Amino acid sequence: MNFDKGKLGSVLLNAARLLLAATFILSGFVKAVDPKGTAYKIADYLQAMHLDGIVPETGTIMMSIALSALEFSVGVFLLFAIQRRLASRIAVALLAVMTPLTLWLAVANPVSDCGCFGDALVLTNWQTFWKNVVLLIAAIIVAAKPKVMFRFVSESNQWIVINYTILFILAISGWCLYYLPMFDFRPYHIGANIREGMEIPEDAKGPQFETTFILEKDGERREFDIDNYPDSTWTLIDTRTVQTEEGYVPPIHDFSLTTLDGEDITDEVLNDTSYVLLLVSPHLEKADDSQLSNINELYEYSEEQGYAFYGLTASNQEGISKWRDLTGAEYPFCLVDEITLKTIIRSNPGLVLLKNGTVVRKWGHNELPEMEMMVASKPLEQMEIGQMPKDDVGTKILWLLIGFVLPLALLTIADRIWMWSQWVRKKNPMRLKKTENNDNLTQQP
Repeated sequence: MNFDKGKLGSVLLNAARLLLAATFILSGFVKAVDPKGTAYKIADYLQAMHLDGIVPETGTIMMSIALSALEFSVGVFLLFAIQRRLASRIAVALLAVMTPLTLWLAVANPVSDCGCFGDALVLTNWQTFWKNVVLLIAAIIVAAKPKVMFRFVSESNQWIVINYTILFILAISGWCLYYLPMFDFRPYHIGANIREGMEIPEDAKGPQFETTFILEKDGERREFDIDNYPDSTWTLIDTRTVQTEEGYVPPIHDFSLTTLDGEDITDEVLNDTSYVLLLVSPHLEKADDSQLSNINELYEYSEEQGYAFYGLTASNQEGISKWRDLTGAEYPFCLVDEITLKTIIRSNPGLVLLKNGTVVRKWGHNELPEMEMMVASKPLEQMEIGQMPKDDVGTKILWLLIGFVLPLALLTIADRIWMWSQWVRKKNPMRLKKTENNDNLTQQP
């Protein structure tokens, strides 16, 4: 197929535009479905820049929602070629900021993962940097001639896509913030077996280390590795060991439950063939207290049914004592790493139901099991909430397609039909006038 320079440039520009659109849509959406996770990552950035404490927790959450909405909206606008000049310039501005920032991350490595795609796709800092370099080049190409982008929706109907896109992504963020993330990409998702997630395969590659020996002889100091270690006439002064290559790290490598008496009960909890309820609160001092009576009733129910119930927290003894004084909590507490607790569930507090080490259910503090569970006094084996939920990932994706993609697809089709009808209306009068002129000419003597 032969292209002239104009057609080839148009193809390349629109290919760059679609690459940008897909990346921004994916990046914005995975951030929107986990606004607290994105807020945690923003807090990590601020801490790495020694700016922690300046922005409160609510501020990082608002920044998280705003960033996800901006990325997703820009991606959709580029896809539909809406506000072409403005959308392309925003894309350049975002990447102009993110590219040097990720270069700093790659060189200094203050944060292990940039969080560009949340927990859905984890890239190394160098991979993220080179990804942004490619996207920045694509954004510059698109911004150079934005009007070359072909439209899917006419300019007069673009306002529908703009408003619907912004409202949709903000609604997704709000829903996932009030409840729990719609899609859970973390290793503690429903259906995951924590014990299996901690296992290391027998053929897994271990970390590689290199040791350097500093020795001295006759006043001369030299460095040797293990392969060329000298004879005994040299005196060992010092050794230096560095890790040269990372080994296999299991998806779950920091799950450890320690009672206030210092006893490790991790295996006991994970090997329990019955149900175990875990009340997760990274910081009891900041925990939502609107469901205190419900939590205590859940504990009483678990005692009645013979289920283990533990509170997991990273708070100190003072914080635990204040929580007990405030709530009248009688359930035992275990100390767990703060990051682990934030990874397990995006709620403070949140409730996790385990059985034989497998995550059966998760509830945020706004959706804890209702009183009907305690009133029924039935074991969890006989109730729906004791079983794996029926709404799987495929069902959620289908609802998203119906709720967002289908309306925009129907709008696009309707818009194209409307534009075609407009074109026909404009062209028919010209044909009719031409026909009338021809008739007049043939009737002249």
